[in-house]
Amino acid sequence: MTRSLVWVKPAGAETADVDLGGGRLAASGAALGGGPFPYRLEYELTTGERYVTARLLVRANGIDPETGPWERALELINRPEGDWTVNARSEGHVAMPPPGGDAEAVRGALDCDLGLSPLTNSMPVLRSGFLDGGPPAEHLMAWVSVPDLAVRPSRQTYAFVRREGDRSVVRYSSPGFVEEIIFDRDGLVLDYPSIGHRV
Repeated sequence: MTRSLVWVKPAGAETADVDLGGGRLAASGAALGGGPFPYRLEYELTTGERYVTARLLVRANGIDPETGPWERALELINRPEGDWTVNARSEGHVAMPPPGGDAEAVRGALDCDLGLSPLTNSMPVLRSGFLDGGPPAEHLMAWVSVPDLAVRPSRQTYAFVRREGDRSVVRYSSPGFVEEIIFDRDGLVLDYPSIGHRV
């Protein structure tokens, strides 16, 4: 199954073409954002079996009004045994943290989580069956901050809340943050109130 999706965000928008089926997901997308620096971002995501992240490639660029153009790239590779490789590069000068991070800090994580993107919430929800019920579960994620593309470990808990026809409501929580996310019948985000709404 192939889907083309568009989310409108509080400070931008995102589009993604998603292939979903057989316990795997592959997607390519692009996003525009407004802060702290206006940026354009492109990504490619592939998973292995059970929607476990295999590779995420992200590129971001923009223009700093004081220092000029900047560009960053990040590649995350997750091997089946849970060993991650983090490759990053940057060009230009902009007042953001450097891209990349410590691969050992996310060792054992099954998923990446691309900041401000509704797409990457689908993998843990589909793998754990949260569209239909089940107990809450905590996940370690390789979280990618946007637009700087820094990688950090993130502990996130997902819990089934209720069904609303062919939609499912799942509660997402991480330290200091809780949100109820609405997914469609295929496990793709319809509404993530603080992140984006699909149109």
